[in-house]
Parts: sequence; structure tokens; C-alpha cells
Amino acid sequence: MSEASGAASGTTGIYDLGDVYDAIYRGRGKDYRAESAVVTEHIRFRFPNAASLLDVGCGTGGHLVHFAQEFAEVRGIGLSDGMLEAARRRLPGVPLERGDMRSFRLDGRFDAVVCLFAAVGNLTGTDELAGTLASFARHLVPGGVVVLEPWWFPENFTPGYVDGSVVAHNGMTAARVSRTVPHETRDAGRMDVHCLVARPGQGVQHFSDTHVMALYSRAQYEAAFTGAGLTVEYVTGEYPGNGLFIGIKQKGE
Repeated sequence: MSEASGAASGTTGIYDLGDVYDAIYRGRGKDYRAESAVVTEHIRFRFPNAASLLDVGCGTGGHLVHFAQEFAEVRGIGLSDGMLEAARRRLPGVPLERGDMRSFRLDGRFDAVVCLFAAVGNLTGTDELAGTLASFARHLVPGGVVVLEPWWFPENFTPGYVDGSVVAHNGMTAARVSRTVPHETRDAGRMDVHCLVARPGQGVQHFSDTHVMALYSRAQYEAAFTGAGLTVEYVTGEYPGNGLFIGIKQKGE
């Protein structure tokens, strides 16, 4: 999950530290290359000549670095300065900027807009979801493709789920533990994440974040797509996690 930091005010969270974030998720086996290949295949199937792509919630550029090998023009936006700094190191020369998925406005339009790693779960309420899909559609050419990775649906969310891992990467050792429970006041899950990070000669640092992730239903996602003038298809089986929503901007929109 990318693009939101729930660290307490004045403290450092994991999303402020792109190198630590990368080490943890790569060490946990996240395969950005394979995921990007699946997304690219879906785009090409629906828009064979697609040449431009916008990655919304691009994080540290884990997917975007592979999209840059497949599309002539790529661009990314995100909310976390720490993540964007890591992405800029990985993707020199690629336009990367700070932007809110609910309301961003860029010059030009794209053949494809993608939003992966469940970044959309950081929204609140169906109005924000609708506004986000409208932002995506606004930046698409007619016939352009949206690919969106959802977080969990209410029916497959697992309350009380605990996860943990220890990884070593480039001299860094990081331990991550998370626990996810229902949010007290809205249709969302609350994930509390704690990380211990050790580097030679630097001691051990502790980071904690709380992420409140919306539990939108499949019907709510589909309504947001159609409300933005997009077709919508939900596909599973090829992509890890909770599948993908794929939409096409209708020619008259």
C-alpha cells in the first residue's frame, strides 16, 4: 500500500523514507516487474498503440520504472515527498510531481492511467472515489484505459489479521509487524504498522504508521467508473491481491 503516511504529527513514518519502504517490500517478495507486465498486457489488449502512461500514486517508482520500458512517455504523481525523492533517484528525467489523486490537473492527456498497490484505499467515502475516477478520466484520451488495483472489499477483509516479516537489503535489516482491525467510525480498516530498522553504525530506529483504508464494495468501484464515463471490468487470477478494475474512456466523453 502506497501513498499515505499515518505517522503522528512531528514524527517520521515509513512513507517518509523511500529507501526503507523499498527494502521492506522488495524483501517481502513484491514483484513489480511481473505486476507491471500484467498491467501492460491489459492496456495493450484494449489499446494496442498506447504510447503514454500516467502512474497515480507512483510511490518510489517500483512499477513506473518498468512502464518506462514499455511506453514512450511516462509520468508519475504522488503525495509523499519521501517516496517521490526515491522515485526521482530511480527515474532521472521522468516527470514526477506532487499531486492529489482526487483533484490533480496536468497538461495533456494520456493513453493509460494506472493506480496500483491499493493506493486508492487511502480515500474516504464514495464522493472521493467518484472524484478520483473523474480525475483519471479527465486525463485520458478517448478510448484510453484506466487500470486500478483496489484494496479489500468488505466481504474479504480479515479483521484482526496480523502480518510480520524480517528482511535484509543493502546492509539494512528491517522488521515489520502490522495488525489490521475494523475502523471504529466508518467503513474502513485500520492498519497499525511498526518497523524496526537497523544499519551498521547507526543503531536501531523505530517507525510507526496508522493507515485507514476504505472498504469500498465492488459495486461502489463500478459506480465510480461508470459515473466518470468509463466502462468497467473486474478481472482476477493474473494479478496478486484483490484483482484489478479496468475501464475504457468512451469515445464521446
